[in-house]
Amino acid sequence: MNFQELNLPNALLRALRDKEYERPTPIQMQAIPAALEGRDILGTAQTGTGKTAAFALPVLANLLRRPPVGRGRPIRALILTPTRELALQIDESLGDYAKYTPLRTCVVFGGVNQRPQFDCLKRGVDVLTATPGRLLDLIGQGHISLKQIEFFVLDEADRMLDMGFYDDIMKIGKKLPENRQTVMFSATMPPKIRQLAKNIMN
Repeated sequence: MNFQELNLPNALLRALRDKEYERPTPIQMQAIPAALEGRDILGTAQTGTGKTAAFALPVLANLLRRPPVGRGRPIRALILTPTRELALQIDESLGDYAKYTPLRTCVVFGGVNQRPQFDCLKRGVDVLTATPGRLLDLIGQGHISLKQIEFFVLDEADRMLDMGFYDDIMKIGKKLPENRQTVMFSATMPPKIRQLAKNIMN
């Protein structure tokens, strides 16, 4: 199987050719078709298996196929991840995949001045990658609304719970629309991860 067979938009396929991606990895082959159909996904994937593309490509593809309703440029996809390093890596990949599209991405995380992040949000964002603490801070300040989120990705969920983010994830989940699509990846599937999936997924 190659990426052309996954029914991705031409703009994304062009970006993948630039990166010399030829054949999808096993997690990409399994996750991308299901995500393109709008199904919730719970996946087990280690770092280095291509899981970022497994959720990023269908999110971008579905955003391209479903223009926003109403005025402005609301955040329509949220990717939640445990660390700033991972958030930056995901945002960089999103930028690479989306470079031939009109979609805009932004990343927010703690430990740095929030002004550049606020400026990025003000310009309008389609896909936001965030760490839980900074996301909740910016929501509390009125800089971010999650009311129009269509796609929610929870990456490295087991690591999030190890770092004590369970309550933050649940707070964020309650601010999301019920009819969203949810994709969750975790390297392991202990009982607490299964309980989290039960609480936030269909």
